[in-house]
Amino acid sequence: MGDQKMRRELINGLNEHLSGIKELIWKSLEARKFAYCPYSKFRVGAALLTHDGTVFTGCNVENACFCLGICAERTAISKAVSEGYRDFKAIAIASDMCEHFVSPCGGCRQFMREFGANWDVYLSKPDGSYVEMTVEELLPASFGPEDLKMKKVNIRNEF
Repeated sequence: MGDQKMRRELINGLNEHLSGIKELIWKSLEARKFAYCPYSKFRVGAALLTHDGTVFTGCNVENACFCLGICAERTAISKAVSEGYRDFKAIAIASDMCEHFVSPCGGCRQFMREFGANWDVYLSKPDGSYVEMTVEELLPASFGPEDLKMKKVNIRNEF
């Protein structure tokens, strides 16, 4: 009897977790609709989940001066940070690509890494299918805030 109850609780917990992932992905797909991308025509949306269950969404915003545009991931994270959040549980990222899962650019990977390496990243397609990774898997052997606290070693230059 105890094993059946444990299995039921495990299945219910798993179903709830999967439902939460699907909801986060749906929010990233919705955020994509607000993208401002007159140059690339490439819409991207992101939905960022905090540990208290708050979700911040973002979309890409392009600019005629290309380097001034901002990606969806950085928009969502910036919104969260501006509201006092620094600790994230997961982010879902969606685009219009049907054949491939959208992958964050290097700048976004480093931007996510600033807030930890061990939180979940869901890369999705328009049909809702997704792959799950961590920030660490997206940016292995990364550099983060903790690296700035390392003791510096003086190396003499004898040349």
